[in-house]
Amino acid sequence: MIIRYLYRIVARQPNNPLKWINPAIRQKLHLLHSPLAHWKMLSSVQTPRLLRFQSFSLKCLHTHPTTTPPPPHSQILTIRKSLLSREISAVDLAGTFLNRLRNTEPHLKSFLYVSDVVLKEAEEIDRKIAENEELGPLAGVLVGVKDNICTSDMPSTAGSKILENYRPPFDATAVGKMKKCGAIVIGKTNMDEFGMGSTTEGSGYQVTANPWDLSRVPGGSSGGSAAAVSARQCMVSLGSDTGGSVRQPASFCGVVGLKPTYGRVSRYGLVAYASSLDVIGCFGSSVADAGILLHAISGHDKFDATSSKKEVPDFASQFTARDHLDSKPLKGLRVGLIRETIEDGVDPDVISSIRGAASHLEELGCTVTEVSLPSFSLGLPAYYILASSESSSNLSRYDGIRYGKQVFADELNSLYGESRAGGLGSEVKMRILMGTYALSAGYYDAYYKRAQQVRTLVRESFRAALDENDILISPAAPSAAYKIGEKKNDPLSMYAGDIMTVNVNLAGLPALVLPCGFVNSSSVALPVGVQMISAAFEEEKLLKVGHIFEQTLQGCSFIPPLVADELAC
Repeated sequence: MIIRYLYRIVARQPNNPLKWINPAIRQKLHLLHSPLAHWKMLSSVQTPRLLRFQSFSLKCLHTHPTTTPPPPHSQILTIRKSLLSREISAVDLAGTFLNRLRNTEPHLKSFLYVSDVVLKEAEEIDRKIAENEELGPLAGVLVGVKDNICTSDMPSTAGSKILENYRPPFDATAVGKMKKCGAIVIGKTNMDEFGMGSTTEGSGYQVTANPWDLSRVPGGSSGGSAAAVSARQCMVSLGSDTGGSVRQPASFCGVVGLKPTYGRVSRYGLVAYASSLDVIGCFGSSVADAGILLHAISGHDKFDATSSKKEVPDFASQFTARDHLDSKPLKGLRVGLIRETIEDGVDPDVISSIRGAASHLEELGCTVTEVSLPSFSLGLPAYYILASSESSSNLSRYDGIRYGKQVFADELNSLYGESRAGGLGSEVKMRILMGTYALSAGYYDAYYKRAQQVRTLVRESFRAALDENDILISPAAPSAAYKIGEKKNDPLSMYAGDIMTVNVNLAGLPALVLPCGFVNSSSVALPVGVQMISAAFEEEKLLKVGHIFEQTLQGCSFIPPLVADELAC
């Protein structure tokens, strides 16, 4: 069983989980393909050494040979200005995006449901403009919403057949806040069933393609939301991030993905996978758009006891136009490059892009050093034990009686069993079994309790590193997007791809992923994202650094070939 393999990582040495190496187990786990192939654990944080990145340059491909593409701009702010000046109507704007969605959707399959009231809501915005009524900060902004976030006027199936055609009687708090700000929900995006997957191949309905290469995955589990923003089917979108489900798809699709601090955004209305790890996150084509969307959905919610009462800062105040930046806009910022994320097992082109990003940060005035997180490699197995355990509990409600499609049966036990067997996918069933096993009598201490202890080690490791650095950086994934079907039958290899992201969820920290370069595949250049991590509730710092980074990045255009010609017109 997979759970036994995970256990061997977390609990083989009960006296000190930080000081063991077992190459035989490593080989069995197929983790030689992960960025931590050596799996050498350090007993303490080594003295960081100053990095020299002069030999690395941030080479961006897929650009026009004679022109320098402009830096990403905020679609939200641009659209607001155009609406208020009446250069364009909300109806015309919505029609443009709907037409693009209809043209690209047969290739991408990003959406499970498209709203039939988009133009009606756009007409209402035009009416408010005509009558000089006050507009919300998201007026006219078309937003895609991941299918595990409840919407009262559209189905919310979490990508599962067991919830087919389910329509919640309420909006998730995040959705309600967006609507109050004037946003228009264009539709519900595809996802891995209940958020369990890294490719969006685990959806109960369809497989989403990557806009950069239709033969490749968009990442997951929020692959539909990332692909929709990348292909400009919508302006921004909401996803959920339990172990990297916003950040990894952002890297694969060449968009910005923002995972907020646990508690920054209410989880009310988010279909639960692992409640201590789940957060609602944001996708945008620019850092500014992701920050504006985050500001709109953040804040305390009486319906979510885990939501924070901390004041939500004005993230937009951190955005400075490139023309107003000095030569060293990030002078004095201390940046730590996580050593374990650039070792063997990571695609060499990905490492080159991340080192190029570090070099770019140095040019902006940052001091970049290499740091070690001693517990980094333990995070992956601990995460899968904790997430599977929590999902085993959370998904027990889908029994055909309380929630979910009901199968007719002569007796109660058969009704439960047949409803769940027919409604839940194979990956979901496997994780439920893993979690139930880990929580069972006689195994709780060996699995779940030990994983919680590792979680504490991960938090302490991040705290120590962030005491010495303002932000940490790493790849968002060990590779660029891979082929559809390439890892579907190799779950351990797929799980290992989450190594860069799961630790952030275990620690409850915020992280921002933004595109920083490309790697060459056989047919097309594929985007690569750099992950920036800060201390809890310091999203403001991440957005400031990320915005300056993307505004000063030269020669990069992160518009996929699928829509590049249309958008160039």
